Amino acid sequence: MSLLGIGRAARDIGGAVTEVSEVFTVNRTKAEMATLARYEAALAQAGAEFQQGSSGWFDRFVNGLNRLPRPIMALSTVGLFAYAMSDPAGFSVRMQGLAYIPEPLWWLLGAVVSFYFGARELNYFRGYRANIPPAFVAGRPVIQPQNGANSALVDWLNSSK
Repeated sequence: MSLLGIGRAARDIGGAVTEVSEVFTVNRTKAEMATLARYEAALAQAGAEFQQGSSGWFDRFVNGLNRLPRPIMALSTVGLFAYAMSDPAGFSVRMQGLAYIPEPLWWLLGAVVSFYFGARELNYFRGYRANIPPAFVAGRPVIQPQNGANSALVDWLNSSK
């Protein structure tokens, strides 16, 4: 038998052993490639979902409405101070009227405002995290040892995150 024949036989035996071993354990390379393919497909689907062509008048109108709550709340707060200074009697009557609003309704208003601004903040936070430099690991900075720093302490701080 020639060396070429022995090489082919060894390759065939190696392939058979690989196929048999994959029955008992997962081939990590193939599993990681499948995971990557699923991730890329999900990313492509999400990207296609948020691609917009030219928006119509209704889309522009709704986008304009979405930008109104913060300026309205800020200007209304300033307006309350102006109203309190211009008509103190009327202001106090209206503030007494607020005292008659039931507490669950205040909780509901607080939840709506919190969820609106919380979701908005989370959206910006996620966008910010997409631009984090590689010196950050899992959203936390990696501490670099300085001159005279205890390197064991730095390693412990980095591993405890």
